[in-house]
Amino acid sequence: MIERKNRLKRKNRKGRARKIIKTILFTSLLLGIFIVASILGVFAYFLKDLPNPDKITDRQVIESTKIYDRTGTIVLYDIHGEEKRTVISFTEIPDSVKKATLAVEDANFYRHFGLDFKGIFRALLADIKGQSLSQGGSTITQQFIKSSFLGSEKTFTRKIKEAILAIEFEAKYPKDKILEAYLNQIPYGSNAYGIEAAAQTFFNKPTKDLTLAEAALLASLPQAPSYYSPYGSHLSELKDRQAYILNRMAELGYITKEESQKAANERLTPAPANTNIKAPHFVMYIKEYLEAKYGQDYVETGGLKVYTTLDWQLQQLAEQTILDGVLNNIKKYKANNAALVATDPKTGQILAMAGSKSYFLDSLPEGCAPGKNCLFEPNFNVAISNRQPGSSFKPFVYAAAIKKGFTPETVLFDLPTEFNPACPASAGYDSFEGQKCYNPQNYDGRFRGPTTLQESLAQSLNVPSVKVLYLAGINDTINLAQDMGISTLKDRQRYGLALVLGGGEVKLLDMVSAYGTFANDGIYQKTTPILKIEDSGGQIIEEWQNKPTEALKPEVARSISAILSNNSLRTPVFGSRSPLYLNSRPAAVKTGTTQEYRDAWTIGYTPSLSVGVWTGNNDNTPMAKEGAGLYAAAPLWNTFMRKAYEIKSKKTNNQIPSSQNDTSPFGQPLEIEPATQNLPAFVLSAQIEQFPNPPEFQTDKPVLNGDEFSLKTYKIDSLSGKLATSLTPPELIKDVQYKQTHCLLYYVDKNNPQGAYPANPADDPQFFNWEAPVIEWAKRQNIFSQSPINENDDIHTAENQPQIRIINPENNSLINNRWVSIKTQVSAPLEVKQVDFFFDDKFIATDPTEPYEMAYNLPKDTALGEHTIKVKVYDTALNRQETEITVILPPSMSGDILDKLKDQFQSPAPPQ
Repeated sequence: MIERKNRLKRKNRKGRARKIIKTILFTSLLLGIFIVASILGVFAYFLKDLPNPDKITDRQVIESTKIYDRTGTIVLYDIHGEEKRTVISFTEIPDSVKKATLAVEDANFYRHFGLDFKGIFRALLADIKGQSLSQGGSTITQQFIKSSFLGSEKTFTRKIKEAILAIEFEAKYPKDKILEAYLNQIPYGSNAYGIEAAAQTFFNKPTKDLTLAEAALLASLPQAPSYYSPYGSHLSELKDRQAYILNRMAELGYITKEESQKAANERLTPAPANTNIKAPHFVMYIKEYLEAKYGQDYVETGGLKVYTTLDWQLQQLAEQTILDGVLNNIKKYKANNAALVATDPKTGQILAMAGSKSYFLDSLPEGCAPGKNCLFEPNFNVAISNRQPGSSFKPFVYAAAIKKGFTPETVLFDLPTEFNPACPASAGYDSFEGQKCYNPQNYDGRFRGPTTLQESLAQSLNVPSVKVLYLAGINDTINLAQDMGISTLKDRQRYGLALVLGGGEVKLLDMVSAYGTFANDGIYQKTTPILKIEDSGGQIIEEWQNKPTEALKPEVARSISAILSNNSLRTPVFGSRSPLYLNSRPAAVKTGTTQEYRDAWTIGYTPSLSVGVWTGNNDNTPMAKEGAGLYAAAPLWNTFMRKAYEIKSKKTNNQIPSSQNDTSPFGQPLEIEPATQNLPAFVLSAQIEQFPNPPEFQTDKPVLNGDEFSLKTYKIDSLSGKLATSLTPPELIKDVQYKQTHCLLYYVDKNNPQGAYPANPADDPQFFNWEAPVIEWAKRQNIFSQSPINENDDIHTAENQPQIRIINPENNSLINNRWVSIKTQVSAPLEVKQVDFFFDDKFIATDPTEPYEMAYNLPKDTALGEHTIKVKVYDTALNRQETEITVILPPSMSGDILDKLKDQFQSPAPPQ
């Protein structure tokens, strides 16, 4: 019975258990359905707002714009907004970077489906224990999604979205694609987004060149970029994290223990935080150009590749030359800053630009206000700012004069001269009767008298140069300067004759470009910093084009080059071995110094390299009085030119690129198209370049041919020594030349110098003020030791002329006898020398004594009819007078009676 009851109880318990199990199963099923439905509902709810994973490749990744040197191998700068990024392909990323990242971020990346529950658990456990974050709970896929699409908001909603997208991404894309996207997306600190930007920022090299130690260090950063920053204060912690990653890589079998230890012991020196920009003044100049043309947003995010014209070796040389030069100039001349620009005259391409002694130093003096009272401002680019050029502007003036018809041999006078016609010619007045006077001085206070145009330019003489500007014309000079590349001088009303001495502001970059026009035989090439620009897809959106224009004739450019490169011409002022001299290499060069030594310039060129240097102080504080262009700027110019050609000689030793040899001037591979492999002209020249021979000028005016004296010929009566007149006997007239000199305006019309002599030189308003000092100079030189003749012959005058008449035979009388008696009547103020007798214009006799008569036996062959008898009387001064009559031989004179007549008179020759 008991047994039965027990069986019944057991049966009831089993029934209840089955019922409970069924209930539990049913409840669980319902709960599962509910959970699945809830999950599906949640997924459905969040899916509607999630980005489409199919469009990962279509999303616009913000890329920074890269600026390269002309070879395409040197990255000068990344232009970026908040994110500096350069996207690279998976194959460009070395295994060391990939494995270091996987080791620290997601070792199971290639095994999970987007979510790693073990990793999540480890991260939670670490948080609970308060341990350091050596590992995160999110997979690489989740981190990429968070960085790219969802942001870093710490909410349950974002976590759900992140998980959903991670699963979707894993289903859509291969692991390599996701890892590539991750490494191009994540932040590494210091505005570096993506591994390529990080490699360039912290190690100044591309990702493909990273060492294992560097890869591990970079992999340390994404977890806490600011905390672990190589520029921060947790370098010890950064080193520990790097060591952890290397050890983890060894544990995972990515590298050996030995490789891990070696990399951990490698000493790394990240690039200084402030030097991730090369050629900073040039780069900022490029950046301004790009933003003005394409807009700031596009430049910062569009991923442009900008291949510039910069020659990196020349740029380094320029920066070092300027820095060293300023250190010397501060001590000697109190010049705290300098700038240098180098261009290729054949193309107009900028090869080097140093806008100050250093972009990274502090302003001077400490605490100064930039733009107001700083002697030195590091970021201010003097190369593109307006400064007065001093005498370095003179070549444009002289070129305009030669273009107009003046010659290099044209004679000018370097004498104290007043250039305001309203002021007295005796220079020296500051003002006169309310008029401001202008009488410039030479730099040394000396005056050199007559000098040629070419000597005046080579020796930088101020007074002749002001005259040249007047002759050339201010407007014509400005027009020429602008044609050659000077972009300033807009307000022409501001400029007077002081323009030639640097009275107008110009840019150093413009001046170097304009001088390059002289170097290029008068052909102007617009200044450019760009070879080509590619967009992020590799399409060329801008490319340099060769567009030469003729700014001035070759003969003018060659004349200026010949003057500025002639060391002998400048030697009297600058010396034979000045910093303007480059030994055997011809170089045309000009200095400039502004008033009170505020600016010092030297600009010069060879046929293939134009270089300019400015020195001074940013706030226009004067330098020491010794700080002229020759001393403060020329040594820097000389150093750069010499070393540039040393670099050039190394480049051209079997390294000149050809169509079969795609290398840069430095033997480095080029990454730009052959069309833009425009090597600087000075690199391609195999030999020392010579300037083309200048033309030879020869005019009809001595003053244009180099002769300051003119020889004036006077016809002089040899007896009186005075000017011959129409009454002076020809045999007494002689030509006598006297030396004289005048100012240039006496001989030329400034608007047509090779044309006719001015009918009235005084019509030119400058004539009297130019002429007066020349006349005074001539007197001091005793040039007029024989005064020019201005009196006429007073011996051979009408009053002194002798008088004579024939008193026998009478006019028109008949001759009935072969013997003709000729008698005269003579009177004279002076003593009579002789009377000459002529029959039919044939001399027959002379009678030196009174009563001045003769008997003439007619020749037997004398024809019948009319004949003339002429007499000439001479006094002792050879004053003369003559008269003649007509006589007639009638028929009765024919017959043989003529044969019986004999000659009875012989006469001497007439006087000479």
